[in-house]
Amino acid sequence: MRIPVVAAPPTEAFRRRAPDRNHYLPAGEVDGMELGVIGLGRMGRIVVDRCLDAGHDVVAFDIDADAREDAADAGATAADSISDLAAELGDEKRVWLMVPAGDPVDAALDELADELDADDVVVDGGNSHFEDSTRRADEHEFAYLDCGTSGGPAGAELGFSLMVGGPEWAYEELAPVFDAVATGPDGHDRMGPAGSGHYVKMVHNGVEYALMQAYGEGFELLHEGRYDLDLEAVANTWNNGAVIRSWLLELCEEAFREEGNDLGDVADHVAGGSTGTWTVQESLEQEVPLPIIYQALAERFDSRASGDGEGRFARRLANRLRYGFGRHEVARKDE
Repeated sequence: MRIPVVAAPPTEAFRRRAPDRNHYLPAGEVDGMELGVIGLGRMGRIVVDRCLDAGHDVVAFDIDADAREDAADAGATAADSISDLAAELGDEKRVWLMVPAGDPVDAALDELADELDADDVVVDGGNSHFEDSTRRADEHEFAYLDCGTSGGPAGAELGFSLMVGGPEWAYEELAPVFDAVATGPDGHDRMGPAGSGHYVKMVHNGVEYALMQAYGEGFELLHEGRYDLDLEAVANTWNNGAVIRSWLLELCEEAFREEGNDLGDVADHVAGGSTGTWTVQESLEQEVPLPIIYQALAERFDSRASGDGEGRFARRLANRLRYGFGRHEVARKDE
């Protein structure tokens, strides 16, 4: 089922940092590029909108006709197919792919292969496994950039963090687009050869799991401990100067404000886990111990196995945090 394209509203702390928004590429200050975007879900549509806002021309395609129409209303040129999208682009074609990882990526790349040559560039902005990315780079003549993308729907306003792997010339060629989609020039970098962008994003997600677990356990102790505490007030205080301040902590504050001090009917059920699993598998391959990340992943799996809607406060908070940064559905008790 397609999820409507709705950008996550920024937290109040983000609003206070409004001067830090990406104003690097207002229309008219740079030579606009032409970019094809395939996949107009939540994240793909943000790529389209930020590129348009920066003065770039966008040709957009999605299998959903309504998504194509919405992108056209925003100022993009809608294409009826991948081949039509390629035909609309100039001699040097630059394409951003934002489709689900796995077979959909390979299917789109195979279609593009008939339309592109060695001077063209394709960015894969989804959560592909890094080994799939190295394979794809070897299989295709065009330059393939694997782009780990972090920031969630809040990136509609603030921009993403982009971790890019692949040929340096292709990365440099797409720099104006990366500047527009990211928080600015400091919001993206080339990590290394093909596969490295998605590799770094994989580890990023493993760290994210561990941080969510740590915040959850801390607030669980505060909730169950010896004082009757206002957890929103605790999170707000920590976010103003404390060592552990962060966006995830801002989202904890938001969760307590919107769900209540006891998180209301938020269930002990934490979805997701593929990138964390990949991180743990890679740690075993490299013989690098990651006990904290592994435990956070195990907590996710246990939350789904137990079937206990009440469950652990820490995991209920993690469930709600996934909505905060990614607008993932919140599992509720008695659903």
